[in-house]
Amino acid sequence: MSKQQTSILNRLCAGLVLGGLASFAGISQAAAQQVILRVHHFLPSTSSAQVKLIQPWCDKINKESGDKLKCQIYPAMQLGGTPAQLFDQVRDGVVDVIWTVPTYAAGRFVKSEVFELPWMVVTAKAGSRAFWDYAQKNAQDEYKGVKPLFMHVHDGALFHFTSKQPKTLAEMKGLKIRAATRANSKMLAALGATPVQMPLPAVPESLAKGVVDGAAVPWEGSPSIKLAEIAKYHLNVPAGAPRISNTIFLFGMNQAKYDALPADLKKVIDANSGPETSAWAGETGFDAVVETYKKQAADLGGIFYDLPQDEYKRWVEATAAVEEEWVKEVGAKGADGKKLLAEARALIQQYGK
Repeated sequence: MSKQQTSILNRLCAGLVLGGLASFAGISQAAAQQVILRVHHFLPSTSSAQVKLIQPWCDKINKESGDKLKCQIYPAMQLGGTPAQLFDQVRDGVVDVIWTVPTYAAGRFVKSEVFELPWMVVTAKAGSRAFWDYAQKNAQDEYKGVKPLFMHVHDGALFHFTSKQPKTLAEMKGLKIRAATRANSKMLAALGATPVQMPLPAVPESLAKGVVDGAAVPWEGSPSIKLAEIAKYHLNVPAGAPRISNTIFLFGMNQAKYDALPADLKKVIDANSGPETSAWAGETGFDAVVETYKKQAADLGGIFYDLPQDEYKRWVEATAAVEEEWVKEVGAKGADGKKLLAEARALIQQYGK
């Protein structure tokens, strides 16, 4: 090889090395600028919550941040703990973002719990927007250390039974029924049933083994636990009436993690948080899937029964004490329960128009 060829080869090699180092430096710099958000929740990766809410939200902030924000989603409690511990995990910085039912930690979110009282919410969209506004004004102290990104309710629980279809208040007496939260449990007890409180993933086995006769679950939650394959009978309220019960949900971020973000990334998070995002979660994740999931149950031989108006009225009257008890409990903590209840109802009505 001539000296000239050797010189050219050396320059090429040097160029490749420098180019490689520059590329590596660029990749390292990009990697250093990217913020990874560890997102933890309690349902399977195939659940409607992840497919329709969590993943789309993550994809959106990733795109709008130019790949500077990226989620690592851990479904089904893959990082350990129980659903009731998710709020503390994000507050303490064990994870960065969670989607959870705050009231799985019973007694800690009493003011927020008003949206879990029976006969409150008609649609998830209106209820979710109302819940955001209500919580921002009245219950921020219950979420210290956590920045709510969106808050929502589900499409309203109905009762699913394995072997018989109660149609009257009297026929509910003694039935063991799954409840999601303590407010749900109080409502079931007032109806004469025996509440058995458990998170959603525990429902299939409990129904199959006869631990419970039925379960209070919204249509949205049915596919993730294959509920329609286990429960044949489905009991609901009259069309358009406030639902049997509901559950509140939080998609929240560790406050310190948010505070540490640069201004441009905070702007992306803020643009995908708040009342409109909460309304989106209620409508997209819940209202929009009801008919599809109800049809799936029908295709599996499901039998549906909606309470007639006179019977519905009896059920509402039977649970009046649940509301009264909540008002007293909130009052014992220094808040005006009657005022908060009236405000929650007014917001639901306002956004339901």
